[in-house]
Amino acid sequence: MRYAQLVMGPAGSGKSTYCSTILQHCENVQRSVQVVNLDPAAEQFGYPVLADVRELVELDDVMEAADLQLGPNGGLVFCMEYLVQNFDWLEEKLGDVEDDYILFDCPGQIELYTHMPVMRQLVETLHQWNFRVCGVFLIDSQFVVDCSKFFAGVLTALSAMIQLEIPHINVMSKMDLLTKKQLKEVDRFLDPDPQQLVEELKANTTKRFRKLNEALAQLIDDYSMVAFQPLNLSEEDSINNLLIQIDNAIQYGEDLDVREMKDDNEDDQTYPEFVADHS
Repeated sequence: MRYAQLVMGPAGSGKSTYCSTILQHCENVQRSVQVVNLDPAAEQFGYPVLADVRELVELDDVMEAADLQLGPNGGLVFCMEYLVQNFDWLEEKLGDVEDDYILFDCPGQIELYTHMPVMRQLVETLHQWNFRVCGVFLIDSQFVVDCSKFFAGVLTALSAMIQLEIPHINVMSKMDLLTKKQLKEVDRFLDPDPQQLVEELKANTTKRFRKLNEALAQLIDDYSMVAFQPLNLSEEDSINNLLIQIDNAIQYGEDLDVREMKDDNEDDQTYPEFVADHS
Protein backbone atom coordinates (compact mmCIF):
# COMPACT_ATOMS: atom_id res chain seq x y z
CA MET A 1 0.00 0.00 0.00
CA ARG A 2 1.14 3.55 -0.78
CA TYR A 3 0.00 6.87 0.71
CA ALA A 4 -0.47 10.41 -0.56
CA GLN A 5 -1.60 13.86 0.47
CA LEU A 6 -3.10 16.23 -2.07
CA VAL A 7 -2.09 19.61 -0.65
CA MET A 8 -4.72 22.06 -1.87
CA GLY A 9 -5.92 25.58 -1.18
CA PRO A 10 -6.10 29.05 -2.72
CA ALA A 11 -2.97 30.78 -3.97
CA GLY A 12 -0.98 32.13 -1.04
CA SER A 13 -2.48 29.77 1.54
CA GLY A 14 0.93 28.25 2.32
CA LYS A 15 0.90 24.96 0.38
CA SER A 16 4.58 24.91 -0.58
CA THR A 17 5.62 26.05 2.89
CA TYR A 18 3.47 23.27 4.34
CA CYS A 19 5.16 20.66 2.12
CA SER A 20 8.61 21.92 3.06
CA THR A 21 7.73 21.88 6.77
CA ILE A 22 6.25 18.37 6.73
CA LEU A 23 9.27 17.11 4.79
CA GLN A 24 11.68 18.61 7.34
CA HIS A 25 9.62 17.29 10.27
CA CYS A 26 9.62 13.76 8.84
CA GLU A 27 13.36 13.89 8.21
CA ASN A 28 13.86 14.83 11.87
CA VAL A 29 11.89 11.80 13.04
CA GLN A 30 13.54 9.55 10.42
CA ARG A 31 10.39 8.99 8.44
CA SER A 32 10.45 8.70 4.65
CA VAL A 33 8.33 11.30 2.82
CA GLN A 34 8.77 12.73 -0.67
CA VAL A 35 7.25 15.71 -2.47
CA VAL A 36 5.94 16.10 -6.01
CA ASN A 37 5.34 19.56 -7.48
CA LEU A 38 2.15 19.61 -9.56
CA ASP A 39 2.03 23.38 -10.03
CA PRO A 40 3.24 24.29 -13.55
CA ALA A 41 3.29 27.96 -12.50
CA ALA A 42 5.58 27.46 -9.48
CA GLU A 43 8.56 29.80 -9.47
CA GLN A 44 10.51 28.36 -6.57
CA PHE A 45 10.06 26.12 -3.54
CA GLY A 46 12.26 25.17 -0.63
CA TYR A 47 12.28 21.39 -0.89
CA PRO A 48 13.78 18.68 -3.11
CA VAL A 49 11.25 16.99 -5.38
CA LEU A 50 10.70 13.45 -6.56
CA ALA A 51 9.02 14.87 -9.66
CA ASP A 52 8.32 18.35 -11.03
CA VAL A 53 5.46 18.81 -13.51
CA ARG A 54 7.39 21.72 -15.06
CA GLU A 55 9.68 19.11 -16.62
CA LEU A 56 6.63 17.95 -18.58
CA VAL A 57 4.86 21.26 -19.20
CA GLU A 58 5.46 24.81 -17.96
CA LEU A 59 2.89 27.59 -17.78
CA ASP A 60 5.12 30.25 -19.36
CA ASP A 61 5.73 28.07 -22.43
CA VAL A 62 2.00 27.46 -22.83
CA MET A 63 1.17 31.17 -22.56
CA GLU A 64 3.86 32.05 -25.11
CA ALA A 65 2.52 29.55 -27.65
CA ALA A 66 1.04 31.69 -30.43
CA ASP A 67 -1.39 29.01 -31.58
CA LEU A 68 -2.97 28.64 -28.11
CA GLN A 69 -3.42 32.31 -27.14
CA LEU A 70 -4.08 31.48 -23.49
CA GLY A 71 -3.82 33.67 -20.40
CA PRO A 72 -2.68 32.52 -16.94
CA ASN A 73 -5.92 30.76 -15.97
CA GLY A 74 -6.53 29.08 -19.31
CA GLY A 75 -2.87 28.18 -19.53
CA LEU A 76 -2.89 26.49 -16.14
CA VAL A 77 -5.96 24.45 -17.07
CA PHE A 78 -4.23 23.43 -20.31
CA CYS A 79 -1.14 22.33 -18.35
CA MET A 80 -3.14 20.17 -15.96
CA GLU A 81 -5.12 18.59 -18.80
CA TYR A 82 -1.82 17.87 -20.51
CA LEU A 83 -0.65 16.13 -17.33
CA VAL A 84 -3.78 13.96 -17.37
CA GLN A 85 -2.97 12.94 -20.95
CA ASN A 86 0.56 12.02 -19.85
CA PHE A 87 0.01 10.17 -16.57
CA ASP A 88 2.54 7.60 -17.77
CA TRP A 89 5.22 10.30 -17.21
CA LEU A 90 4.08 10.72 -13.60
CA GLU A 91 3.85 6.97 -13.05
CA GLU A 92 7.44 6.54 -14.22
CA LYS A 93 8.63 9.36 -11.94
CA LEU A 94 6.84 7.91 -8.90
CA GLY A 95 8.14 4.39 -9.44
CA ASP A 96 6.54 1.55 -7.53
CA VAL A 97 7.83 1.45 -3.97
CA GLU A 98 5.78 -0.18 -1.19
CA ASP A 99 4.88 2.18 1.68
CA ASP A 100 5.66 5.30 -0.36
CA TYR A 101 4.33 8.48 1.28
CA ILE A 102 4.12 11.40 -1.12
CA LEU A 103 2.96 15.01 -0.77
CA PHE A 104 1.51 16.43 -3.98
CA ASP A 105 1.93 20.21 -3.97
CA CYS A 106 -1.07 21.24 -6.10
CA PRO A 107 -1.92 24.43 -8.03
CA GLY A 108 -4.00 27.09 -6.33
CA GLN A 109 -6.58 27.63 -9.08
CA ILE A 110 -9.87 26.81 -7.39
CA GLU A 111 -11.68 25.71 -10.57
CA LEU A 112 -9.51 22.59 -10.63
CA TYR A 113 -11.21 21.37 -7.45
CA THR A 114 -14.75 22.68 -7.74
CA HIS A 115 -16.13 21.57 -11.09
CA MET A 116 -13.34 20.53 -13.47
CA PRO A 117 -12.53 16.79 -13.71
CA VAL A 118 -8.72 17.12 -13.73
CA MET A 119 -7.98 16.58 -10.02
CA ARG A 120 -10.60 13.88 -9.71
CA GLN A 121 -8.93 12.05 -12.60
CA LEU A 122 -5.64 12.35 -10.71
CA VAL A 123 -7.20 10.86 -7.58
CA GLU A 124 -8.74 7.97 -9.52
CA THR A 125 -5.38 7.25 -11.16
CA LEU A 126 -3.54 7.32 -7.83
CA HIS A 127 -6.07 4.82 -6.49
CA GLN A 128 -5.27 2.57 -9.46
CA TRP A 129 -1.61 2.86 -8.51
CA ASN A 130 -2.44 1.54 -5.02
CA PHE A 131 -2.36 4.91 -3.22
CA ARG A 132 -4.57 5.85 -0.30
CA VAL A 133 -5.16 9.57 -0.78
CA CYS A 134 -6.10 12.31 1.69
CA GLY A 135 -7.05 15.83 0.69
CA VAL A 136 -5.40 18.51 2.83
CA PHE A 137 -7.10 21.84 2.24
CA LEU A 138 -5.32 24.94 3.56
CA ILE A 139 -6.97 28.25 4.33
CA ASP A 140 -4.87 31.24 5.42
CA SER A 141 -5.87 32.11 8.99
CA GLN A 142 -5.09 35.76 8.20
CA PHE A 143 -7.93 35.65 5.65
CA VAL A 144 -10.49 34.48 8.21
CA VAL A 145 -11.22 37.77 9.94
CA ASP A 146 -15.03 37.65 9.95
CA CYS A 147 -17.94 35.23 9.50
CA SER A 148 -18.55 35.98 5.83
CA LYS A 149 -14.97 35.17 4.84
CA PHE A 150 -15.02 32.05 7.00
CA PHE A 151 -18.15 30.85 5.20
CA ALA A 152 -16.51 31.55 1.84
CA GLY A 153 -13.43 29.53 2.80
CA VAL A 154 -15.46 26.61 4.13
CA LEU A 155 -17.66 26.44 1.03
CA THR A 156 -14.56 26.35 -1.16
CA ALA A 157 -13.17 23.47 0.89
CA LEU A 158 -16.55 21.73 0.77
CA SER A 159 -16.60 21.96 -3.03
CA ALA A 160 -13.23 20.22 -3.20
CA MET A 161 -14.32 17.51 -0.76
CA ILE A 162 -17.49 16.72 -2.71
CA GLN A 163 -15.69 16.76 -6.06
CA LEU A 164 -12.81 14.48 -5.03
CA GLU A 165 -14.62 12.11 -2.62
CA ILE A 166 -11.54 11.26 -0.55
CA PRO A 167 -10.72 11.62 3.18
CA HIS A 168 -10.43 15.34 3.79
CA ILE A 169 -8.69 17.46 6.43
CA ASN A 170 -9.15 21.23 6.68
CA VAL A 171 -6.16 23.21 7.90
CA MET A 172 -6.04 26.77 9.23
CA SER A 173 -2.54 27.73 8.13
CA LYS A 174 -0.15 30.50 9.18
CA MET A 175 -1.35 30.54 12.79
CA ASP A 176 2.22 31.45 13.77
CA LEU A 177 1.85 34.78 11.95
CA LEU A 178 -1.14 35.97 13.96
CA THR A 179 -1.00 38.44 16.85
CA LYS A 180 -2.48 37.44 20.21
CA LYS A 181 -5.59 39.45 19.42
CA GLN A 182 -5.97 37.76 16.04
CA LEU A 183 -5.47 34.34 17.61
CA LYS A 184 -8.45 34.94 19.89
CA GLU A 185 -10.57 36.04 16.94
CA VAL A 186 -9.61 33.06 14.77
CA ASP A 187 -9.92 30.53 17.59
CA ARG A 188 -13.71 30.68 17.44
CA PHE A 189 -13.58 29.53 13.81
CA LEU A 190 -11.63 26.32 14.50
CA ASP A 191 -14.67 24.40 15.74
CA PRO A 192 -17.60 26.83 15.70
CA ASP A 193 -21.36 26.50 15.76
CA PRO A 194 -22.57 27.49 12.23
CA GLN A 195 -25.92 28.65 13.53
CA GLN A 196 -24.20 30.97 15.99
CA LEU A 197 -22.15 32.42 13.14
CA VAL A 198 -25.38 33.07 11.24
CA GLU A 199 -26.60 35.15 14.16
CA GLU A 200 -23.42 37.22 13.89
CA LEU A 201 -23.95 37.63 10.15
CA LYS A 202 -27.43 39.04 10.72
CA ALA A 203 -25.91 42.15 12.21
CA ASN A 204 -23.94 42.83 9.02
CA THR A 205 -26.28 41.65 6.25
CA THR A 206 -29.74 42.64 5.08
CA LYS A 207 -32.86 40.55 5.62
CA ARG A 208 -32.67 39.61 1.95
CA PHE A 209 -29.69 37.33 2.62
CA ARG A 210 -30.69 35.85 5.98
CA LYS A 211 -32.38 32.77 4.54
CA LEU A 212 -29.38 32.17 2.29
CA ASN A 213 -27.00 32.42 5.25
CA GLU A 214 -29.13 29.99 7.25
CA ALA A 215 -29.21 27.54 4.34
CA LEU A 216 -25.42 27.72 3.95
CA ALA A 217 -24.94 27.14 7.68
CA GLN A 218 -27.21 24.09 7.52
CA LEU A 219 -25.27 22.75 4.53
CA ILE A 220 -21.94 23.14 6.32
CA ASP A 221 -23.35 21.54 9.45
CA ASP A 222 -24.80 18.59 7.53
CA TYR A 223 -21.46 17.78 5.91
CA SER A 224 -19.51 18.18 9.18
CA MET A 225 -17.15 20.54 7.38
CA VAL A 226 -16.79 23.12 10.12
CA ALA A 227 -13.78 21.87 12.07
CA PHE A 228 -10.29 23.05 11.14
CA GLN A 229 -6.92 21.81 12.36
CA PRO A 230 -4.71 24.76 13.39
CA LEU A 231 -1.19 24.73 11.99
CA ASN A 232 1.51 26.70 13.75
CA LEU A 233 4.80 26.07 11.95
CA SER A 234 6.80 27.26 14.94
CA GLU A 235 5.44 24.47 17.16
CA GLU A 236 6.45 20.83 16.60
CA ASP A 237 3.38 19.62 18.50
CA SER A 238 1.10 21.46 16.07
CA ILE A 239 2.82 19.88 13.07
CA ASN A 240 2.81 16.42 14.66
CA ASN A 241 -0.86 16.61 15.69
CA LEU A 242 -1.90 17.51 12.16
CA LEU A 243 0.17 14.70 10.68
CA ILE A 244 -1.46 12.23 13.07
CA GLN A 245 -4.91 13.36 11.90
CA ILE A 246 -3.95 12.85 8.27
CA ASP A 247 -2.28 9.49 8.92
CA ASN A 248 -5.40 8.27 10.69
CA ALA A 249 -7.56 9.35 7.75
CA ILE A 250 -5.60 7.14 5.33
CA GLN A 251 -4.79 4.40 7.88
CA TYR A 252 -1.06 4.97 7.52
CA GLY A 253 0.94 2.58 9.70
CA GLU A 254 -1.82 0.03 10.27
CA ASP A 255 -0.37 -2.43 7.77
CA LEU A 256 3.00 -2.09 9.49
CA ASP A 257 1.42 -3.00 12.84
CA VAL A 258 -0.08 -6.11 11.30
CA ARG A 259 3.26 -7.26 9.90
CA GLU A 260 5.01 -6.66 13.21
CA MET A 261 2.43 -8.76 15.06
CA LYS A 262 2.90 -11.60 12.59
CA ASP A 263 6.68 -11.46 12.99
CA ASP A 264 6.45 -11.62 16.78
CA ASN A 265 3.82 -14.36 16.83
CA GLU A 266 4.65 -16.47 13.79
CA ASP A 267 2.97 -19.56 15.23
CA ASP A 268 -0.14 -17.70 16.40
CA GLN A 269 -3.15 -16.39 14.57
CA THR A 270 -3.27 -12.66 14.00
CA TYR A 271 -5.35 -10.95 16.67
CA PRO A 272 -8.49 -9.36 15.17
CA GLU A 273 -7.86 -5.99 16.78
CA PHE A 274 -4.59 -5.62 14.88
CA VAL A 275 -6.05 -6.32 11.45
CA ALA A 276 -6.49 -3.13 9.38
CA ASP A 277 -9.87 -2.59 7.76
CA HIS A 278 -9.31 -1.90 4.05
CA SER A 279 -12.96 -1.91 3.06
